[in-house]
Amino acid sequence: MNKLYITAIASFCLIIILAGALFTVDQKEIGVVFQFGEAVRIVESPGLNVKVPFIQNVQFLDKRILNVSAEEKELTASDEKRLIVDAFAKYKITEPVMFIKTVHNYSGANLRLNKILESAMRTVIGRFPLNTLLTEQRANLMQQIRDLVHKEAALFGIKIIDVRILKSDLPTENSDAIYQRMKTERYKEAKQIRAEGAEEAARIKARADKENKIILAEAYMKAQRTKGDGDADAAKLYNIAYSKDPEFYKFYRSLVAYKSSLSKENTQFVLSPKAEFFKYLQIGK
Repeated sequence: MNKLYITAIASFCLIIILAGALFTVDQKEIGVVFQFGEAVRIVESPGLNVKVPFIQNVQFLDKRILNVSAEEKELTASDEKRLIVDAFAKYKITEPVMFIKTVHNYSGANLRLNKILESAMRTVIGRFPLNTLLTEQRANLMQQIRDLVHKEAALFGIKIIDVRILKSDLPTENSDAIYQRMKTERYKEAKQIRAEGAEEAARIKARADKENKIILAEAYMKAQRTKGDGDADAAKLYNIAYSKDPEFYKFYRSLVAYKSSLSKENTQFVLSPKAEFFKYLQIGK
């Protein structure tokens, strides 16, 4: 029985020792073996590994590209305009030992990188006017920010892969002021356009009235000229026709005068019967 107990206890202790001595490294991780607080070995290959139990411990780090987001910060551009900017950075742990000794873990790394990213954005954005963020130079700004962050992050065993500005907005009070200014400018522009339109309309109307008067005057002049030419031709024809028989012409004119004057039954004349007007009626014989 004593031997059985001893064997059981020995087996249990062996299991505990083996459990403390064996560790597995995942393919997406790096294992750093520490002994009394000092890193003695870095395991990058995935698989089963052995360490000294109770003396050595292992800390695992992700060797994939990681992400850290910067909270929204109010920054000031070189033209003294304020804006709200948030960004993110992608990084990779290149020096596991240095990473653990300086920032200890992911939370510490995110905290430090957040501050570094904010400082870099203030430095770079403060060199350029606000409208630079709305042009093609935006990529150049992000590159400068990435270089600054990478320089600082290298002290923690971190390599910065990329930095991107997610959003850049104006503060609420600035947005309201800009909206009101844009609204005023649009009203002013609309008023100017209406005034220019009214002026152009008046100019077109005046030109049309002038052209209308000119056309009417030319038409009237042409009509009068045509009428005059017609009257002249008619008079000429009358003269030619009437010159062939003047006496008949006088008789015809008298008949026309009788017809015009004596068209009503109650027409009365106070004339002498021997008047020239009644010559062809033979009154007074």
